[in-house]
Amino acid sequence: MHLADWIRGHCSIENKTRWVRDVTYDEYRSQIRTGTGPQVMAAIRNAAIGVLRLAGVTNISAANRHHGREVNRPLALLGIT
Repeated sequence: MHLADWIRGHCSIENKTRWVRDVTYDEYRSQIRTGTGPQVMAAIRNAAIGVLRLAGVTNISAANRHHGREVNRPLALLGIT
């Protein structure tokens, strides 16, 4: 029973991340196609989604726009400044 719950929860999280990468980052239209570029970009997108979710963000797209407007915002979110 616990394993099935864990698998369902993991799949739910994985599907949410893939959906955000597809819709918000329009990943399927990315022109990065050679070498390890696609995997690296997927990892960067996953990291960004994870950081924003840990910060309590529910709308990733709006958060991307907010943090993209000023160079110090992403750094402050990461606790660098």
